[in-house]
Amino acid sequence: MRPLHADESVASAWAPYEPNESAPWNLERVVHLHRRAGFSAPWVQLQRDLSDGPQPSIDRMLRGQVSDSSAGFEAMAATIGDAAMASGSQGRLQAWWMYRMLLTPDPLGERLTLMWHNHFATSNRKVQDLVRMREQNNLLRAHARGPFGELLSAVVKHPAMLIWLDADSNRRGHPNENLARETMELFTMGIGNYTEREVQEAARALTGWSIVNNRFALVEARHDDGEKTLLGQSGSLTGDDFLQAAARHPATSQRIAWRLCQTFMGEDTVDDTAMSELAEGLVTRNLDVGWAVETMLRSQLFYSPQNMRSRVSCPAEYVVGAIRALQLCDPPPSTLLLAEWTSRMGQELFYPPNVGGWNEGRAWLASRTIVARANFASALVEGKLWHPPHVPDVAELLSRHDQPTEFDSATDWLTRLLWGIELPPGVRQAIRSDELLNNDEPLSTALALLLARPEQQLA
Repeated sequence: MRPLHADESVASAWAPYEPNESAPWNLERVVHLHRRAGFSAPWVQLQRDLSDGPQPSIDRMLRGQVSDSSAGFEAMAATIGDAAMASGSQGRLQAWWMYRMLLTPDPLGERLTLMWHNHFATSNRKVQDLVRMREQNNLLRAHARGPFGELLSAVVKHPAMLIWLDADSNRRGHPNENLARETMELFTMGIGNYTEREVQEAARALTGWSIVNNRFALVEARHDDGEKTLLGQSGSLTGDDFLQAAARHPATSQRIAWRLCQTFMGEDTVDDTAMSELAEGLVTRNLDVGWAVETMLRSQLFYSPQNMRSRVSCPAEYVVGAIRALQLCDPPPSTLLLAEWTSRMGQELFYPPNVGGWNEGRAWLASRTIVARANFASALVEGKLWHPPHVPDVAELLSRHDQPTEFDSATDWLTRLLWGIELPPGVRQAIRSDELLNNDEPLSTALALLLARPEQQLA
């Protein structure tokens, strides 16, 4: 992967970031990188990146090497995943993914997997097969940074998607349009860029796609090999012809650019010109998602003031980010409980609400889910995320990093750890009260209040 340079067509919107007086490489931007491209980071990593500068820090994020905790991680994740399959428990499958997000040395890879899970939204409520849902999740991870066409083909042909969108009932003479329609509407081009006739023709091209011995198969006897006209092509078009044409359609690059900007950029940060320029760059690079992600993370726009703290974190980001930043993995929390909390906040992993996935952004902050986030913050400081209960020692965390435990100094440091900025006066006034200072655990209470603040919801 290679970012854009000044002489390239999209440099005007996505010029490389160079620290300057108005946008210095400071703790605020280091925290921003980890919160937006990963799941937050502990103090030691933040200080390392602050010292090393932007290029080495971004390099580590892109390579999936933000920490040295990779030894044994994949083996343990596989063991947990296999145990989830043996148990037949949806909660344990969700806990497996929470474990990956919590302890991965490649948080960007998990963020992309989460993004594609919402893009190719597939629910186990209909699939009813945990093995296939885990397989699909691993497919998303394996292709997350690659050419979009390869990801599209792998996911659409996987049994989980074939079941989800009724592919097996799509047969010659009796076409079912579900897979064709959602591939065009949601996965590639988007509404308004195809006709109803093309949906019908695409459904014909996809006839015969089925599952044999738990794997994708083309059943020739069910395939309509007649003449079709679809997305500028005519002939005896197949399902593969359709996927390739859909991936090449100009609107698809726009949709991928939109999805990536929705994930990594803040609300109202990217204008139509910047979006189109990113899409044009994707077209010339075979829809290389990794290139687009690198271009964004290295850009001046990514580190601009208007892009910082301007995107609502999804529940998984919020939950995992708090645990990672505060280094609360020794002993580790119950990932079963963490998955339950994300569900209470509106994001039940492997169970998106429909084929369109979750509504993101401000939609995450409904009245009920805001209360759930505040309750999670209280549960965390009270030790209720562990079996058996384990109350986090905030004073020990401060001492470990040679920070004073006096209330004002301690809350200043916690704010820098979580948000990368000094504690705003209004927030200090909101959390500092005689009642709080006189209770048994003032620092724990203050931490819960910080985690429930609006600033913590915005990455």
